[in-house]
Amino acid sequence: MQLNPYGEYAVLLAASLADDWPSDRDGIEARTREFGMTMGFDPTPTDLGDTRAVIDEWLTVVDAADPQRRAEILNAIMANAAAYPRLVDHDDEGWHLHYRDSNQSLAHVLRAVICVGTALHLTTRGMHRLGRCAAGLTPGDPCDNVVVDITRNGRQRYCSVRCANRDAVRRHRAKGAGNSA
Repeated sequence: MQLNPYGEYAVLLAASLADDWPSDRDGIEARTREFGMTMGFDPTPTDLGDTRAVIDEWLTVVDAADPQRRAEILNAIMANAAAYPRLVDHDDEGWHLHYRDSNQSLAHVLRAVICVGTALHLTTRGMHRLGRCAAGLTPGDPCDNVVVDITRNGRQRYCSVRCANRDAVRRHRAKGAGNSA
């Protein structure tokens, strides 16, 4: 079975990069491979900074206040990353689609893959299924991780069980403090 890196896998890749930024270009390329991208990229001296800019740009979609604004931002990113879809056959993967021109930089390819994947994720699963960890909404909580909701019921609010438990304990203690007065 061939996985489509333009759907949830591209969004999960973007979240992974946003939450745990690699220290170098090789780390970025290794992460792309973890999420199903097999093609190599010719290194350039600006790959690390350019790719960081792609992720920072994508985070504006994550942090958009409402679906309309999220769509506006994502449409602008897709317009800048536009390329004709192409059928390609490389790395023994068989024929598949690329939403990019050949021989583009790592950052340019990631911009195209991530924005198309995000658009597919939001339109097929729901515009609300991308955001920040709910634990970090509590003042003083340091978590600002991205949550890509791929659950069946569409109600994932936390980046991890650890954050969900920490927030539940905090709510429980606040409820107990309110009853002791």
